[in-house]
Amino acid sequence: MSTEQTSAPADGYSYTLTRTLAAPAARIWQAWTTPDQYARWTHAAPGSVELDVRPGGAWKATMIAPDGAEFPLTGTYVEVDEPTHLVIGMDIPGRPDPTLMTMELTEQGPRDTVLVLRQTCETKAERDGAEEGSGMLLDGLEGFLADGGKG
Repeated sequence: MSTEQTSAPADGYSYTLTRTLAAPAARIWQAWTTPDQYARWTHAAPGSVELDVRPGGAWKATMIAPDGAEFPLTGTYVEVDEPTHLVIGMDIPGRPDPTLMTMELTEQGPRDTVLVLRQTCETKAERDGAEEGSGMLLDGLEGFLADGGKG
């Protein structure tokens, strides 16, 4: 798998992360949309992941930081086009509208897939934190796929 990662501010407080993974798009999609697999590579608290992967469907997970702190996250799926396009709404306390993250998968031959994550945030600090967190998620996904999903 390629560990290439690019970060490019698009407009305002946006970021784009790109990775090339040695897996077909369907395998990456499965890792991202199956609760038990998602929990393993995101290091979510056991039993905390629920994914209703359809437009309007809800999701939730409690992430565990390296220091052991727990962060409950919730949201909805805005767009679902299996296995190449996912727009995820993330609930932010105190905000009426969710923050959207877009995942695009493009196959490059029989085994390589380019994964692109995009998100626009309201502040530079929010963007920087979201970009760092997304980078860590992609690290976890890459490791999960490299070890055959045992992660």
